[in-house]
Amino acid sequence: MSKQFDVIVIGGGPGGYIAAIRAAQLGFNVACIDEWKNEKGGPAPGGTCTNVGCIPSKALLQSSEHFEHANKHFAEHGITATGVKMDVAKMIARKDTVVKQNNDGILYLFKKNKVSFFHGRGSFVKAAEGGYEIKVAGAAEETLTGKQIIIATGSNARALPGTPFDEELVLSNDGALRVGAVPKKLGLIGSGVIGLEMGSVWRRLGAEVTILEGLPTFLGAVDEQIAKEAKKAFDKQGLKIELGVKVGEIKTGKKGVSIAYTNAKGEAQTLDVDKLIVSIGRVPNTIGLNTEAVGLALDERGAIVVDADCKTNLPGVWAVGDVVRGPMLAHKAEEEGVAVAERIAGQHGHVNFNTIPWVIYTSPEIAWVGRTEQQLKADGVKYKAGSFPFLANGRARALGDTTGMVKMLADAETDEILGVHIVGPQASELISEAVVAMEFKASSEDIARICHAHPSLSEATKEAALAVDKRTLNF
Repeated sequence: MSKQFDVIVIGGGPGGYIAAIRAAQLGFNVACIDEWKNEKGGPAPGGTCTNVGCIPSKALLQSSEHFEHANKHFAEHGITATGVKMDVAKMIARKDTVVKQNNDGILYLFKKNKVSFFHGRGSFVKAAEGGYEIKVAGAAEETLTGKQIIIATGSNARALPGTPFDEELVLSNDGALRVGAVPKKLGLIGSGVIGLEMGSVWRRLGAEVTILEGLPTFLGAVDEQIAKEAKKAFDKQGLKIELGVKVGEIKTGKKGVSIAYTNAKGEAQTLDVDKLIVSIGRVPNTIGLNTEAVGLALDERGAIVVDADCKTNLPGVWAVGDVVRGPMLAHKAEEEGVAVAERIAGQHGHVNFNTIPWVIYTSPEIAWVGRTEQQLKADGVKYKAGSFPFLANGRARALGDTTGMVKMLADAETDEILGVHIVGPQASELISEAVVAMEFKASSEDIARICHAHPSLSEATKEAALAVDKRTLNF
């Protein structure tokens, strides 16, 4: 006999576990199904983000930054550090500990909020009276019945045609996070978030890193001025970035990986590396859901088709996160998960796609919210722009990191903030002020008139707001 639930969530990543917890808080009897396993075969909820994405990558970025600071920057602070070495195995072990802490934290929250957790792969069986039958294929097969189903199965790394991931030589984000020793030469195809972050990690630890990007521009989704500033910093650090390339045959062997490609000038080139990370985007994960059993609609990319409220074509079936349209960001999935749980409860869940922040956790960090200057020009929007460099910020000087700037874009007539773009220290934290301001339709003058602590990096945001109207305080 199947177990009955008000809400069944398939997938325990950021969208799924957040949706399950919020639904339980709203008084529903909730089940969450997730198949991620740890090295011992036990449950590891949290999805790609927790297991092979956001969380472990930040752990490695932090470790590699400490190593670089000890080797290159401690001396200017009067700190003598000699013979500094990196124990890669210990670094990876710390990363694994951080991941496990997050896995365990999610399981604790499930227990605290009375969410029933099922470890295994969830899939549709059929429509049932008042809902849907869901099979859980795990250590022991079970059947659940739910009135409302939320699909949050995430995404998978996109492989190059003809070059599958073996996670030893040709790596996805998963393999890139488990490299056991610093490669002498590391290649990356794609200069997206994962490529830049992982390239930064191994470059700091001593690898010679080359990034091959097919587009003629660097970070095409980023404001052009910010992208140029970031590339200057990466070039200075020693990241070799080739734009406008066309990748050809890729061969793997005992000596590593050989990539044939054509550069922007049309010249044939070969790149030989010890390991290759492929970072060319991600694809929605609907594998094994058995969508055909209930007639769940997918689009041409394999994503689940939803409306603005995350409703699918089936009554009582919802989908959130990477498996639907929109940016593949963990915090976007979380917002959708909460909104769907609240909509099921008859409330008015809210997600504003125009104020979802984006962050690349390189050094310097890159963060933005809203539209870029090139988008405003393309849309024919009249705007004002202001920027302020961290070079002139006292807190940045004290930190020893004056790379980058804050840039603000505002409507020329109303002064409403249309976009904020940051490259520099702690951009991931600074962007939150801009998100709040834009959510409440603030003007650049509003930011300029808010008291910011001195000295702080946030003063650069205030100065950028002042610069929109050609004013400055120049702290």
